[in-house]
Amino acid sequence: MITTPSATTFSSAAPGTPAAPTTPAGGDFDTFLKMLTAQLKNQDPLNPMEGTEFAVQLATFSGVEQQAQTNKLLNQLVGQMGAGGGLGQIATWIGKEAQTTAPVWFGEAPLTLEVSPDPTAENVTLIALDASGREVGREEIGPGSGQIDWLGRDETGAKLPDGLYSFVTESSRGGAAISESPVGVFARITEARTGAEGTELVFEGGGTALADSITALRVPD
Repeated sequence: MITTPSATTFSSAAPGTPAAPTTPAGGDFDTFLKMLTAQLKNQDPLNPMEGTEFAVQLATFSGVEQQAQTNKLLNQLVGQMGAGGGLGQIATWIGKEAQTTAPVWFGEAPLTLEVSPDPTAENVTLIALDASGREVGREEIGPGSGQIDWLGRDETGAKLPDGLYSFVTESSRGGAAISESPVGVFARITEARTGAEGTELVFEGGGTALADSITALRVPD
């Protein structure tokens, strides 16, 4: 006598977690259909399973499958909204200036830098880097922390080309370099968008940074 395979079972997930349909083989919907087909092929001809039983199995599995997909989408949405406080909150940042260590656009107006060199440094050098990370400027600024304006001039006093720039300070003592520190620079936010790594801010003229890397905000003058 041919035995009928046992009915498919389903597991219920705790509230707040995606409900995952489970079959004896631990498979997905395709696995379930294969098992259902096997049930049909291996029924006892003298005692076939009622069609309503198959309908109940299909309806139950379909409901759980849809709920699992819904929970998955909700989790993705929550993750996107949670990154950097969510687009709803980040939208209020647009038009403000954010402090970032990422490359920002330099055009005609000076950039405001926030320097924080080693407090034990005797001498501090500000190094400007272009979009490719190549050094394009170097000037002594003296020890101490605070804000300074960068005018974007080379050694001859000529203005550097418009483009994306980032900055580091090189601290030295006794004639020897002791550390390098990234420099925060203020740039106006023009757009916020979600990406694979979280909420991303777009700055005026180009340049981007993740929202959770921003260290300060201010209202432009």
